[in-house]
Amino acid sequence: MNLTLGYSPCPNDTFIFYALTHGRLELPGITVTESLEDVESLNLRAMRSELDLTKVSFHAAAYLREKYCLLRSGGALGRGCGPLVVTKEKIGMDALRGRTIAVPGRYTTAHLLLMLYGEGYDRVAIMPFDRIMDAVLRGEVGAGLVIHEGRFTYEARGLHKALDLGEWWEADTGMPIPLGGILARRALGADVIGMMESKISESIQYAYSHREEARAYIKSHAQEMEDDVIDGHIALYVNDFSLDLGDEGIEAVEYLFERAMSRGIIPGSHTPLFL
Repeated sequence: MNLTLGYSPCPNDTFIFYALTHGRLELPGITVTESLEDVESLNLRAMRSELDLTKVSFHAAAYLREKYCLLRSGGALGRGCGPLVVTKEKIGMDALRGRTIAVPGRYTTAHLLLMLYGEGYDRVAIMPFDRIMDAVLRGEVGAGLVIHEGRFTYEARGLHKALDLGEWWEADTGMPIPLGGILARRALGADVIGMMESKISESIQYAYSHREEARAYIKSHAQEMEDDVIDGHIALYVNDFSLDLGDEGIEAVEYLFERAMSRGIIPGSHTPLFL
């Protein structure tokens, strides 16, 4: 059986999936064909049911529950890792009312959190995450919602933080922030899904034990090539929740969905998150 697997070229994902996609783990009867794309492209491909397993934003996952189930391993949750609203001048969020904010995809969790903050912000421009800071600097938008390496590089670009949506979420809920997770097509069945869930956890453990071996692969796909940025990115987004969501992680995901459903932002669903 060949399984298609989608994940982003960001250091946390290439770190997580290195062993799984480079023959370092035993996968009896299974081969894996990977596709590396930005998370919004993966969100949209999952909407079209094009991938067997894929990283998606939790915002997108809310629309995919009928055909896909959530895996307990491989996800991105944590504290101090949320998306940032950045501006060219030092201004607050109230000053952005009526101004356009660039967001890295309609179905990204970053966009969902922006809609949940206060009354939400409706004037958005959808663009690839790696174009957002340039758009802010050129004055094309009033602010930008940055994710991934942008957390580490926005100050060096001369931008200012108007809001850390992760800090807001944690202060408001006391929960870790759920950013993205790994979904599997329900049609794969419990045996295959259970094995892949376990293998993703093994792949993370292998990367922790063989950091230098994985580094060349990670650097070949990273937007920011400096080792300290890559290491900081991995340390922030790969953690115990990546190995297993656990009760705390599951509670955070469910609460995110409940809160977004109560505001009418995402559709309701009675389908269980897990298989």
